[in-house]
Formats: sequence, C-alpha cells, structure tokens
Amino acid sequence: MITNFKTGKMLLGAALFSMVLTVSSCKQEAKPEDTKEAAEEINDANNDANVISDATEDDSKYLVAAAETDMAEIELSKLALSKTSNAKVKELANMMIDQHTKASEKLKPLADSKQIALPGALTEDGKEHYEDLNKKAGKEFDEAYADVMVKGHEDAISKIKDASENAKDAEIKQWAAEMLPTLNTHLEHAKTLQDLIKKTK
Repeated sequence: MITNFKTGKMLLGAALFSMVLTVSSCKQEAKPEDTKEAAEEINDANNDANVISDATEDDSKYLVAAAETDMAEIELSKLALSKTSNAKVKELANMMIDQHTKASEKLKPLADSKQIALPGALTEDGKEHYEDLNKKAGKEFDEAYADVMVKGHEDAISKIKDASENAKDAEIKQWAAEMLPTLNTHLEHAKTLQDLIKKTK
C-alpha cells in the first residue's frame, strides 16, 4: 500500500509537471514567460500535490535561486571574456565559469531527486544584466562587471545562508552549508577586482 501510494504521488507529480509545461508553452506563444516564474509554477503545483519529497515550497525556492545565480554568473562571465582586455577581469571570469558550472552540475541531481524544477535558461533579470553589460566597453565594462559580480554574490550568499539555517529538507540544508565557503571566496575575489579597477586610471 505504501509503495502504491508513493507511486501514485509520483505519477500525479509527473502529470502536473506535464500539465504546467503545456500551460507555460501556451502562454509563451502570446508572451515569453520568465524561466524562473515557469519553474516556480511547476514547483507550486508539485508542492500542492505533496510530491516534492520532504522539501517545502521555500526549499524549492532556494534551489531555483541558486540555479538562477549559476546561469547568470556563467553567461555574464563568458561575455566578460569576449569584451575585456583586463587580465584580472579574465581571471575572475574564468573562475566564475569553472566553479559555477561545477555548482550547477551538483545542483541539478539534487533538484531532480526532490522533483524540483529549475529554470532552464537565463531569467529576465539575468537577461537585463547581460544586455546592460553588453552596451559597455573598456574600463566602464570592467567596472560594471565587477559591480554585478559583487552584488550577485552578496544576494546569493544571503539566500544560501538562510537555506543553510532554515531549510526543512536535510539534504538541501547540507548542500547550502557546503556552498557558502565557495560563494564567500567568490565575493572576496570580486571585491578585490572591484577595488583594483577603481584605482586604475
């Protein structure tokens, strides 16, 4: 009976997942939907159906936010490599691409195991940052990139710290605690670059 109940929950979750994707697809024909909002709609439906393992709605939002950060840092850093001539900016960009790619590779299996949907592409906020940065060049670009890296990691650290203390799911709580040292290191490097660029004439 327990096995059948769990199987039923999983099938219901899969059905809801498919249904929300269909609705999202229809919406996108009229107006493109933010990938973050699309993921959260799926997670809300699965949470209502009680199929997201032991994770709560807030727990799913931690993972969605982390995925959003990973994608933004990777894409903005790829842009930095194509636009900057500053060796220090390139050094930070390469670090961000490498380590946020690794973070994303750890995040996806965790989300899958909890039946938590993640955004599959840059969110609207990520696209805005990308477009704003892409309009800049030279030192102006370098300054803006460093500023975005500092602000992005400050926001990410705040959310992940909250997850490490308040997540209801034990695995998500542990994942968050393990992420914090890396994010703090990224923030330190971004602040160092920010200061260095400001001092450069």
